[in-house]
Amino acid sequence: MKKPNTAVDIPEIRPGQSIELLKELHILTRDGKLNQDTRRKLKQVYHLYQFIEPLLEGAETLVDHGAGKSYLGFILYDLFIKERASGEIIGIETRRELVDKSRELAARLGFARMRFIACTVEEAQASTELPERVDVVTALHACNTATDDAIRFALDRQARHIVLVPCCQAEVAAAMRAKKNESLGKTPLSELWRHPIHTRELGSHLTNVLRCLLLESHGYDVTVTELVGWEHSMKNELIIASQRGQPRKNARQRAATILREFNIEELAPRFTY
Repeated sequence: MKKPNTAVDIPEIRPGQSIELLKELHILTRDGKLNQDTRRKLKQVYHLYQFIEPLLEGAETLVDHGAGKSYLGFILYDLFIKERASGEIIGIETRRELVDKSRELAARLGFARMRFIACTVEEAQASTELPERVDVVTALHACNTATDDAIRFALDRQARHIVLVPCCQAEVAAAMRAKKNESLGKTPLSELWRHPIHTRELGSHLTNVLRCLLLESHGYDVTVTELVGWEHSMKNELIIASQRGQPRKNARQRAATILREFNIEELAPRFTY
């Protein structure tokens, strides 16, 4: 009788990976197989992991903001942390039911150095449940200003590395929209956001530019790249920042100039502190 295929027969699965976890993440089907869609998903997971893995060398604490079902945290723990003698991953998520499910799954898998806290990213800044210093902060698809809260948290906790995939950036676009008529009379640059779709797209782009300048003003080297192909997701911008110690001298000044040119100086407290 022919032996049925199992996950260990699948070349894409790395040695030692938790088969139960891959099933929970719907990367493997319940019978331990990969189909075309799940194979593509696994490829994307490994693609993200290759960006983050070098940042974990020597890291003791990773805080994942807006963790959702904590897919990222579980994958990082499974592929990197579980074989080490030390290291901790902390997931921050507002939805209590997702926190409870993550705690249950971590206990079932024996992932003892994973923990989960039910709070907002903003509330995490004052939380005594989190260490005073952390090594790596991640925020994947933390909506709108939650990404900015994650940046502030990372700066306050002196994170060595920050990994962001921003999502649903609406605040800058809303500020541009509110002053659109005034801006049209002030500068021809306002033609860049005269039409609503351009306001949304330019606002999103400006948000990430200002975030990069903020990080550089605090002494981080910043790399911006694509996470996956545009055919998979429009929320595709990956920002990686690593401490270098020396702030970029003109970063804060350039951010202030951009805010002035686009007539949104009221947002200076978010982007130029």
